[in-house]
Amino acid sequence: MLTEIDEIYNRVIRVLPSSTRLRLATLILNNLVEQESAVIDDSDTWTEEDITDLSKFSLQYAATIYPDDDEELI
Repeated sequence: MLTEIDEIYNRVIRVLPSSTRLRLATLILNNLVEQESAVIDDSDTWTEEDITDLSKFSLQYAATIYPDDDEELI
């Protein structure tokens, strides 16, 4: 299928003016956004729990690296 896409691009799309290719890209992207959310992979989005866990870990790690010693800060 990839070779079919490459062939279509090279024969039809690539020869179009830049403004037309940009318009086509906009139409394709807008259509994808309008489709069901199943098309968009949101598995890499962060939940509130993920952010809280990262914050806790970061603070714990920082506490081990930078112990509470005022003399080292001066």
